[in-house]
Amino acid sequence: MPKATETVLEINLNYLEQNYKYLKSKLAPNTMFLAVVKAFAYGSDQVQIAKKITELGANYLAVAYTSEGVAIRKAGIQTPILVLHPQEVNFEEIVAYNLEPSIYSTRILDQFIKYTSSINKEDYPVHLKFNTGLNRLGFLEGDIDQIVTKIKGTRTIKVASAFSHLAASEDINEKEFTEQQIHYFKSISTKLDNLLGYSPIKHMCNTSGILNYPDAHFNMVRSGIGLYGFGNDPKYDTHLKPIASLKTVISQLHYLKPNQSVGYNMAYKATHKMVTATLPLGHADGIYRIYGNQKGFVFINGKKAPIVGNTCMDMIMVDVTNINCIEGDEAIVFNEVHAADALATAAGTISYELVTGISQRVNRVFIF
Repeated sequence: MPKATETVLEINLNYLEQNYKYLKSKLAPNTMFLAVVKAFAYGSDQVQIAKKITELGANYLAVAYTSEGVAIRKAGIQTPILVLHPQEVNFEEIVAYNLEPSIYSTRILDQFIKYTSSINKEDYPVHLKFNTGLNRLGFLEGDIDQIVTKIKGTRTIKVASAFSHLAASEDINEKEFTEQQIHYFKSISTKLDNLLGYSPIKHMCNTSGILNYPDAHFNMVRSGIGLYGFGNDPKYDTHLKPIASLKTVISQLHYLKPNQSVGYNMAYKATHKMVTATLPLGHADGIYRIYGNQKGFVFINGKKAPIVGNTCMDMIMVDVTNINCIEGDEAIVFNEVHAADALATAAGTISYELVTGISQRVNRVFIF
């Protein structure tokens, strides 16, 4: 791969294909696959990822917000798109762009029936979200009678799927809780099917659910972080490759004397003669202040260079005292070798936050 000459996020679509095929290998042949491309496809590029994953055979896409689905539709992608967190104000766009809303409360159900009735829609696909323990969004089992009564009382909508979300599928210490969630969702599914008189798609598993709970695959699964190369467990590192590599360059070297400070508020003072490298990457690019003051690091010529001082808006400074480097050399923040997990953990956060936080001003480069 070419050396970086500026700050870039390289996105390897070959790795995306590898990750998809590995996750698919865990499924029964007739189990459908929903690819989660919310949050700008976990900080990469939602349109390019949606195009590639659709070519690979994904049955559904999912986004968090309506605007994300609209952007994918405007790119010409016709794969069904589930909007996970719609609001009433979004209904017109949802229908105009043939998006499929998650219906998670009586209020949203009533409002969507009212809207689709007003424009004479028939059998518009919706997805019923059930809360089985995450306690974030969703109906409870006791709501099913009321839900079905409302749905049967209108010709405007039809249930395309019923789904829930596992709270701790990556944590083996919470296996009992996860199994309780699965059992609860099975009970919900049976009651819903009986009252509806037909059987919508069922889905519950996220990436860790796919890998750890094959009995809960139902007839569709959802994967987000796994597609982007993270399995939430080191044992999957040989099978899943991070698709994104964040790279930058050394803009300038500085030679400090003992007691000279680095950056804003004199947050770091040299205790000895040292060399620092300034990199064009800062908290406006997604490398937040939590990574400053020797918590975060980059790799230059194969060696770890800790971040010194406070992270600036557009720059960070790193200690290269013991690294043979020159201005213009490449610095790697994370890639398939230097995992985003390690950098995130060092700063007390998670890889999801790090990778999804990479700013849109960082140039994206695609590897096919």
